[in-house]
Order: sequence, then C-alpha cells, then structure tokens
Amino acid sequence: MNLVRRNKPRPAAKAIEPSLPFWKSKKLSQMDADEWGSLCDGCGKCCLHKIEDEDGTLNFTRVACPMLRLPECRCSDYRNRNTKMHDCVTLTATNVPHIDWLPSTCAYRLIDEGKDLPWWHPLVSGDPETVHAAGQSARDRAIPESKAGNIERHVVDWSA
Repeated sequence: MNLVRRNKPRPAAKAIEPSLPFWKSKKLSQMDADEWGSLCDGCGKCCLHKIEDEDGTLNFTRVACPMLRLPECRCSDYRNRNTKMHDCVTLTATNVPHIDWLPSTCAYRLIDEGKDLPWWHPLVSGDPETVHAAGQSARDRAIPESKAGNIERHVVDWSA
C-alpha cells in the first residue's frame, strides 16, 4: 500500500485591512487620556478671549489668556490652569457638543461632528509644527492680554 500525501489547499489569504486611526474609529467618550490629549493640535485659539455682542453674536479676538505662552501656543501651567483662571474650561466628551466658542478647526469639535482632521493636524501630518506653518494657530497672530487695551478693537475672523 502506497501512502499518498495530499496537500490541503491553504485558505485564501485574508486581505489585511489597515486599522483606522483612533479618531476615526472612536467617539470622544471612548478615548483614553493619551488619545484625548493628542487631539489638541496646539493652535491656542481656545485660549483667546471671546466677546459676545448684545444680540448674542460670538466674536473671537486675538487677545490671549495671560497663561498662554504665545510662541508655543501652550498653557504655561496646564495642570493648575483651572485654579489660576477660574473661567478656564476643561473639555470633556459631555461638554464639547455644547461649547459654541470652540474654533471650527478644533479636533474635539470636528470629531464630535463626525468630521475628519485636517491635513495640518499633528496626528495626520506627524509634525506638531504644521498647525503653525499652515497658519492655523495663534502664533504670530495673537497679543498678550496685558498689551490689548480695549479688547473690542481686537476682534478677528479666524476662518481666513
């Protein structure tokens, strides 16, 4: 009796789907602390003063919170900011949908609205400087609160 060995056909290789980045596959409420923190693009726009007209229109200014380090567009004491600046808001998955003053380019807002991140976001570009190079940050566009004087003279349109 001869032993015949037959090779079993190999199953077809499954196409490997590249995994989606976390910001495309998770809701804000599902992100861990590192993912949440990495959504901040470092634009500094949320740390600029906003003023509301009598008719309820929200206006953005180029006047920075005293704690914003303008060259870096980062808080000088992020860990203690809420103690030092009582009106500083900590973003959460619960309050992001209700904050009308987040810039239209804010990753937290974009993800909440089901939109993708722009090409210049550091998570997409891999470079924290692209937000500045693309002109999407407060760097070289904002002024310290101490030098502002009348804040109403500093209303800006950040969409440009």
